[in-house]
Amino acid sequence: MLSLSRLGAIALVVTVISLPARAADPIKHGFLATGAETFIVDESGKVTWKYLHSSRDGWVLENGNVLLALSKSKTYPGGGVAEIDKDGKEVFAFKGTQSEVNTVQSLGDGNVLLTEAGDKPRILEVNHDGKVLAEVPLQAQTKDHHLQTRMTRKLANGHYLVPQLLDRVVREYDPKGKIVWEVKTPHMPFTAIRLPDGNTLIGCTLGNLVIEVNKDGKEVWRVTNDDLPNKPINDACGVQRLENGNTVITSHHATAKQTKLTEVTREKKVVWTYTDDRKSGIHHFQILDAQGKPEKHPMR
Repeated sequence: MLSLSRLGAIALVVTVISLPARAADPIKHGFLATGAETFIVDESGKVTWKYLHSSRDGWVLENGNVLLALSKSKTYPGGGVAEIDKDGKEVFAFKGTQSEVNTVQSLGDGNVLLTEAGDKPRILEVNHDGKVLAEVPLQAQTKDHHLQTRMTRKLANGHYLVPQLLDRVVREYDPKGKIVWEVKTPHMPFTAIRLPDGNTLIGCTLGNLVIEVNKDGKEVWRVTNDDLPNKPINDACGVQRLENGNTVITSHHATAKQTKLTEVTREKKVVWTYTDDRKSGIHHFQILDAQGKPEKHPMR
Protein backbone atom coordinates (compact mmCIF):
# COMPACT_ATOMS: atom_id res chain seq x y z
CA MET A 1 0.00 0.00 0.00
CA LEU A 2 1.34 3.50 -0.91
CA SER A 3 1.77 6.00 1.87
CA LEU A 4 0.04 9.35 1.69
CA SER A 5 3.44 11.06 1.37
CA ARG A 6 4.35 8.94 -1.68
CA LEU A 7 0.96 9.58 -3.27
CA GLY A 8 1.49 13.30 -2.75
CA ALA A 9 4.90 13.12 -4.37
CA ILE A 10 3.49 11.26 -7.39
CA ALA A 11 0.69 13.80 -7.70
CA LEU A 12 3.26 16.61 -7.58
CA VAL A 13 5.35 14.97 -10.31
CA VAL A 14 2.28 14.53 -12.52
CA THR A 15 1.29 18.14 -11.95
CA VAL A 16 4.75 19.43 -12.89
CA ILE A 17 4.89 17.31 -16.05
CA SER A 18 1.46 18.44 -17.18
CA LEU A 19 2.22 22.16 -16.92
CA PRO A 20 2.28 23.81 -20.37
CA ALA A 21 5.65 25.00 -21.66
CA ARG A 22 6.20 28.75 -21.41
CA ALA A 23 6.01 30.44 -24.78
CA ALA A 24 9.21 32.08 -25.96
CA ASP A 25 9.31 35.86 -25.86
CA PRO A 26 8.67 37.39 -29.28
CA ILE A 27 11.70 38.74 -31.10
CA LYS A 28 12.01 42.52 -31.09
CA HIS A 29 14.61 44.77 -32.68
CA GLY A 30 15.47 48.42 -32.77
CA PHE A 31 17.57 49.60 -35.71
CA LEU A 32 19.14 52.42 -37.67
CA ALA A 33 17.68 52.75 -41.17
CA THR A 34 19.39 54.49 -44.07
CA GLY A 35 17.88 55.39 -47.43
CA ALA A 36 15.50 58.11 -48.61
CA GLU A 37 14.71 58.54 -44.90
CA THR A 38 17.34 58.26 -42.16
CA PHE A 39 16.02 57.31 -38.73
CA ILE A 40 16.33 55.12 -35.63
CA VAL A 41 13.41 53.19 -34.17
CA ASP A 42 13.30 51.34 -30.86
CA GLU A 43 11.96 47.84 -30.27
CA SER A 44 8.37 49.15 -30.16
CA GLY A 45 8.74 50.82 -33.57
CA LYS A 46 8.86 54.34 -32.11
CA VAL A 47 11.14 56.79 -33.92
CA THR A 48 13.77 57.97 -31.43
CA TRP A 49 16.03 59.89 -33.83
CA LYS A 50 15.94 61.11 -37.41
CA TYR A 51 18.16 63.08 -39.74
CA LEU A 52 16.78 65.10 -42.64
CA HIS A 53 19.20 63.87 -45.31
CA SER A 54 19.07 60.85 -47.56
CA SER A 55 21.79 58.33 -46.72
CA ARG A 56 23.46 55.25 -48.19
CA ASP A 57 25.15 53.51 -45.27
CA GLY A 58 25.42 54.16 -41.55
CA TRP A 59 26.39 53.10 -38.06
CA VAL A 60 25.40 53.99 -34.53
CA LEU A 61 28.74 54.44 -32.80
CA GLU A 62 29.63 53.47 -29.24
CA ASN A 63 29.41 57.12 -28.15
CA GLY A 64 25.83 57.35 -29.45
CA ASN A 65 26.69 59.45 -32.51
CA VAL A 66 25.63 58.27 -35.96
CA LEU A 67 28.13 57.92 -38.83
CA LEU A 68 26.51 58.21 -42.27
CA ALA A 69 27.36 58.01 -45.95
CA LEU A 70 25.26 60.82 -47.41
CA SER A 71 23.56 60.84 -50.79
CA LYS A 72 24.54 63.56 -53.25
CA SER A 73 22.75 66.89 -52.71
CA LYS A 74 23.32 70.62 -53.06
CA THR A 75 25.33 70.54 -49.87
CA TYR A 76 27.17 67.37 -50.89
CA PRO A 77 27.27 67.40 -54.74
CA GLY A 78 29.60 64.41 -54.77
CA GLY A 79 28.04 62.73 -51.75
CA GLY A 80 29.93 62.61 -48.49
CA VAL A 81 30.19 61.27 -44.97
CA ALA A 82 29.16 62.90 -41.72
CA GLU A 83 29.11 62.06 -38.03
CA ILE A 84 25.99 63.41 -36.34
CA ASP A 85 25.31 63.68 -32.62
CA LYS A 86 21.93 62.92 -31.06
CA ASP A 87 20.97 66.61 -31.33
CA GLY A 88 21.49 66.54 -35.10
CA LYS A 89 24.74 68.51 -35.05
CA GLU A 90 27.55 67.55 -37.44
CA VAL A 91 30.74 66.85 -35.51
CA PHE A 92 32.64 65.64 -38.58
CA ALA A 93 32.07 65.88 -42.34
CA PHE A 94 33.95 64.99 -45.52
CA LYS A 95 32.72 65.86 -49.00
CA GLY A 96 33.19 63.41 -51.85
CA THR A 97 35.07 64.63 -54.91
CA GLN A 98 33.52 62.44 -57.62
CA SER A 99 30.02 61.11 -58.40
CA GLU A 100 28.82 59.39 -55.21
CA VAL A 101 29.86 58.18 -51.77
CA ASN A 102 28.17 54.87 -51.02
CA THR A 103 30.08 53.44 -48.07
CA VAL A 104 31.19 54.54 -44.64
CA GLN A 105 32.89 52.59 -41.84
CA SER A 106 34.47 53.69 -38.59
CA LEU A 107 37.92 52.17 -38.27
CA GLY A 108 37.96 52.38 -34.50
CA ASP A 109 40.92 54.78 -34.27
CA GLY A 110 39.04 57.95 -35.11
CA ASN A 111 39.60 57.36 -38.82
CA VAL A 112 36.88 56.69 -41.35
CA LEU A 113 36.67 54.56 -44.49
CA LEU A 114 34.58 55.63 -47.48
CA THR A 115 34.26 54.77 -51.15
CA GLU A 116 34.02 57.20 -54.06
CA ALA A 117 32.22 56.23 -57.26
CA GLY A 118 33.28 57.95 -60.45
CA ASP A 119 35.81 57.75 -63.27
CA LYS A 120 38.41 56.76 -60.69
CA PRO A 121 36.58 54.47 -58.26
CA ARG A 122 38.50 54.23 -55.02
CA ILE A 123 38.54 53.58 -51.29
CA LEU A 124 39.69 56.37 -49.02
CA GLU A 125 40.67 56.39 -45.37
CA VAL A 126 40.47 59.86 -43.81
CA ASN A 127 40.95 61.30 -40.35
CA HIS A 128 38.70 63.77 -38.57
CA ASP A 129 40.74 66.66 -39.95
CA GLY A 130 39.76 65.54 -43.45
CA LYS A 131 43.29 64.39 -44.31
CA VAL A 132 43.44 61.43 -46.70
CA LEU A 133 45.54 58.73 -45.02
CA ALA A 134 45.12 55.95 -47.58
CA GLU A 135 43.84 55.65 -51.15
CA VAL A 136 43.11 52.29 -52.79
CA PRO A 137 42.16 52.20 -56.50
CA LEU A 138 39.38 49.80 -57.47
CA GLN A 139 39.14 47.78 -60.67
CA ALA A 140 35.52 48.42 -61.60
CA GLN A 141 33.54 49.39 -64.70
CA THR A 142 33.17 53.14 -65.25
CA LYS A 143 30.23 53.37 -67.67
CA ASP A 144 27.74 53.50 -64.78
CA HIS A 145 29.10 55.22 -61.68
CA HIS A 146 26.00 54.47 -59.61
CA LEU A 147 26.43 50.73 -60.10
CA GLN A 148 30.14 50.54 -59.30
CA THR A 149 30.37 49.52 -55.64
CA ARG A 150 28.38 49.48 -52.42
CA MET A 151 29.06 48.28 -48.86
CA THR A 152 32.85 48.10 -48.83
CA ARG A 153 34.34 46.94 -45.53
CA LYS A 154 37.89 46.87 -44.18
CA LEU A 155 38.75 43.40 -42.90
CA ALA A 156 40.78 42.38 -39.86
CA ASN A 157 43.70 41.45 -42.15
CA GLY A 158 43.88 45.00 -43.51
CA HIS A 159 42.30 44.10 -46.85
CA TYR A 160 39.03 45.47 -48.27
CA LEU A 161 35.94 43.48 -49.25
CA VAL A 162 34.12 45.21 -52.12
CA PRO A 163 30.75 44.29 -53.73
CA GLN A 164 30.79 45.48 -57.37
CA LEU A 165 27.24 45.64 -58.66
CA LEU A 166 27.32 45.86 -62.45
CA ASP A 167 30.46 43.69 -62.58
CA ARG A 168 28.52 41.03 -60.59
CA VAL A 169 31.55 40.19 -58.50
CA VAL A 170 32.75 40.56 -54.90
CA ARG A 171 36.46 41.26 -54.66
CA GLU A 172 38.98 41.41 -51.85
CA TYR A 173 41.70 43.99 -52.43
CA ASP A 174 44.97 44.42 -50.57
CA PRO A 175 46.08 47.93 -49.48
CA LYS A 176 47.81 48.48 -52.83
CA GLY A 177 44.70 47.66 -54.87
CA LYS A 178 45.69 44.13 -55.88
CA ILE A 179 42.81 41.64 -56.15
CA VAL A 180 43.61 38.72 -53.85
CA TRP A 181 40.21 36.96 -53.90
CA GLU A 182 36.98 37.21 -55.83
CA VAL A 183 33.69 35.42 -56.40
CA LYS A 184 31.15 35.90 -59.17
CA THR A 185 27.57 36.43 -57.99
CA PRO A 186 24.19 35.39 -59.49
CA HIS A 187 22.97 38.99 -59.42
CA MET A 188 24.34 42.43 -58.55
CA PRO A 189 25.97 42.23 -55.09
CA PHE A 190 25.22 45.01 -52.64
CA THR A 191 26.45 43.73 -49.27
CA ALA A 192 29.39 41.40 -48.64
CA ILE A 193 30.21 40.29 -45.10
CA ARG A 194 33.25 38.25 -44.14
CA LEU A 195 32.07 35.90 -41.40
CA PRO A 196 34.22 34.62 -38.50
CA ASP A 197 34.59 31.18 -40.16
CA GLY A 198 35.97 32.75 -43.35
CA ASN A 199 32.76 32.40 -45.36
CA THR A 200 31.27 35.44 -47.10
CA LEU A 201 27.60 36.43 -46.90
CA ILE A 202 26.33 38.37 -49.94
CA GLY A 203 23.06 40.22 -50.59
CA CYS A 204 22.17 40.11 -54.29
CA THR A 205 19.81 43.07 -54.83
CA LEU A 206 17.27 42.51 -57.63
CA GLY A 207 17.92 38.78 -57.59
CA ASN A 208 15.98 38.87 -54.30
CA LEU A 209 18.36 36.40 -52.70
CA VAL A 210 21.19 36.13 -50.21
CA ILE A 211 24.02 33.62 -50.62
CA GLU A 212 26.88 32.42 -48.45
CA VAL A 213 30.07 31.16 -50.07
CA ASN A 214 33.14 29.49 -48.60
CA LYS A 215 36.80 30.45 -49.07
CA ASP A 216 36.84 28.65 -52.42
CA GLY A 217 33.82 30.61 -53.65
CA LYS A 218 31.52 27.59 -53.43
CA GLU A 219 27.95 28.38 -52.40
CA VAL A 220 27.08 26.72 -49.07
CA TRP A 221 23.77 28.45 -48.26
CA ARG A 222 21.15 30.63 -49.91
CA VAL A 223 17.74 32.03 -49.16
CA THR A 224 15.32 33.35 -51.79
CA ASN A 225 11.66 34.32 -52.02
CA ASP A 226 10.93 30.73 -53.03
CA ASP A 227 11.92 29.67 -49.50
CA LEU A 228 9.74 32.19 -47.67
CA PRO A 229 5.99 32.75 -47.26
CA ASN A 230 4.54 35.74 -49.14
CA LYS A 231 7.85 36.37 -50.95
CA PRO A 232 8.94 39.28 -48.70
CA ILE A 233 12.29 40.10 -50.33
CA ASN A 234 12.08 43.03 -52.73
CA ASP A 235 15.61 44.15 -53.67
CA ALA A 236 17.94 42.43 -51.19
CA CYS A 237 20.32 45.31 -50.49
CA GLY A 238 21.38 45.54 -46.86
CA VAL A 239 22.07 42.31 -44.96
CA GLN A 240 23.23 41.63 -41.41
CA ARG A 241 24.20 38.32 -39.78
CA LEU A 242 23.27 38.36 -36.11
CA GLU A 243 25.30 36.74 -33.35
CA ASN A 244 22.65 34.00 -33.00
CA GLY A 245 23.24 32.97 -36.62
CA ASN A 246 20.05 34.50 -38.03
CA THR A 247 20.17 36.75 -41.08
CA VAL A 248 18.26 40.02 -41.48
CA ILE A 249 17.54 41.22 -45.03
CA THR A 250 16.21 44.56 -46.20
CA SER A 251 13.77 45.08 -49.07
CA HIS A 252 14.90 48.34 -50.61
CA HIS A 253 12.02 48.53 -53.10
CA ALA A 254 9.31 47.86 -50.51
CA THR A 255 6.79 50.65 -50.11
CA ALA A 256 4.08 51.53 -47.57
CA LYS A 257 2.66 48.60 -45.60
CA GLN A 258 5.07 46.15 -47.23
CA THR A 259 7.74 44.16 -45.42
CA LYS A 260 10.89 46.27 -45.09
CA LEU A 261 13.06 43.91 -43.00
CA THR A 262 12.94 40.12 -42.68
CA GLU A 263 14.85 37.94 -40.20
CA VAL A 264 15.35 34.29 -41.11
CA THR A 265 17.02 31.38 -39.35
CA ARG A 266 19.58 29.06 -40.90
CA GLU A 267 16.65 26.75 -41.64
CA LYS A 268 14.95 29.65 -43.52
CA LYS A 269 12.19 30.16 -40.99
CA VAL A 270 10.92 33.75 -40.73
CA VAL A 271 11.10 34.83 -37.07
CA TRP A 272 10.72 38.63 -37.31
CA THR A 273 9.59 41.23 -39.83
CA TYR A 274 9.28 45.00 -39.87
CA THR A 275 6.63 46.96 -41.80
CA ASP A 276 5.73 50.65 -41.71
CA ASP A 277 3.72 53.27 -43.60
CA ARG A 278 6.69 54.96 -45.26
CA LYS A 279 6.62 54.94 -49.04
CA SER A 280 10.40 54.53 -49.19
CA GLY A 281 12.23 51.30 -48.48
CA ILE A 282 15.39 50.78 -46.43
CA HIS A 283 18.73 50.94 -48.24
CA HIS A 284 20.83 49.50 -45.41
CA PHE A 285 20.39 49.16 -41.66
CA GLN A 286 22.03 48.30 -38.34
CA ILE A 287 20.25 46.18 -35.75
CA LEU A 288 20.42 47.66 -32.24
CA ASP A 289 19.79 46.20 -28.79
CA ALA A 290 17.07 47.19 -26.31
CA GLN A 291 19.19 50.14 -25.14
CA GLY A 292 19.76 51.36 -28.70
CA LYS A 293 23.37 50.17 -28.68
CA PRO A 294 25.07 48.32 -31.56
CA GLU A 295 26.31 44.76 -31.24
CA LYS A 296 29.98 44.64 -30.18
CA HIS A 297 30.93 42.57 -33.23
CA PRO A 298 28.43 43.53 -35.94
CA MET A 299 28.50 41.35 -39.05
CA ARG A 300 27.33 43.79 -41.70
